[in-house]
Amino acid sequence: MVQVLDGRAVSDSLLTEVTKEVAALKDQGISPKLVVVVVGEDPASQVYVGKKEEACKKVGMLSERVALPAKTTQAELLKKIDELNKDASVTGMIVQLPLPDHIEAPLIIKAIDPYKDVDGFHAYNVGKMFLSKDFEDLAPCTPKGITKILDFYKIDVAGMDAVVIGRSNIVGKPTAVMLLNRDATVTCCHSRTKNLLKYTREADLVVVAVGKAKFLTADMVKAGAIVIDVGMHRGEDGKLCGDADLEGMKNKVSAYTPVPGGVGPMTVACLLMNTVTAAKKQAKL
Repeated sequence: MVQVLDGRAVSDSLLTEVTKEVAALKDQGISPKLVVVVVGEDPASQVYVGKKEEACKKVGMLSERVALPAKTTQAELLKKIDELNKDASVTGMIVQLPLPDHIEAPLIIKAIDPYKDVDGFHAYNVGKMFLSKDFEDLAPCTPKGITKILDFYKIDVAGMDAVVIGRSNIVGKPTAVMLLNRDATVTCCHSRTKNLLKYTREADLVVVAVGKAKFLTADMVKAGAIVIDVGMHRGEDGKLCGDADLEGMKNKVSAYTPVPGGVGPMTVACLLMNTVTAAKKQAKL
């Protein structure tokens, strides 16, 4: 029988633990605080930031939104990041992506204090993640969420043939590394991959993160495969769907993450987990 890997259930479990940790830190005089810097009025970003603020409130964590106009210069944004780096009350900080075209995202990410980088995008934290599973404390949130789903449902990827479709620095690459850290044999595929089917049809686990609705179809996976769908799209019928055609493969795969309610809720939960971890590190706990 196919298993639905319910990200909301895993997220609720993690947020329960985060709530306990936030309360314990407050008892020690430490108040974790997440600051989200938003440049411009991108509608999707506004929705995501709202969800982060709701989650912070739910676990008793302080949060602040720094809203800057789209015309904000790169220098002005760097100055604001420097201020937040020096603000001892701020334990975690993210700059919401995407940024306006005139701002270089890599330069902005580099400017964030790596000990406050709760998105896990700074080269320092990415480099630690490459070393081993033991150094994934501030790993990128979506890949971290994927591993937490696998852990929750006791899916051991050691020895599995895993395929990650997508090579972004935010999802694809770090997911591949984190699966490799867990002893999977990983192939990272992308737009220049020759004969994608050769890889996906042999995979025990497929993670699809390409940003194309229903890109992964039933004929591309083998019977009994596990599918982790990172995509999120709204179809012409108004319904949400992912990068995988889940309806078409439900009777073929052994387990899958639904859309919505799969990987999405995990990204926010792991962001709050990282903020608590960052608070502990700054307090040298």
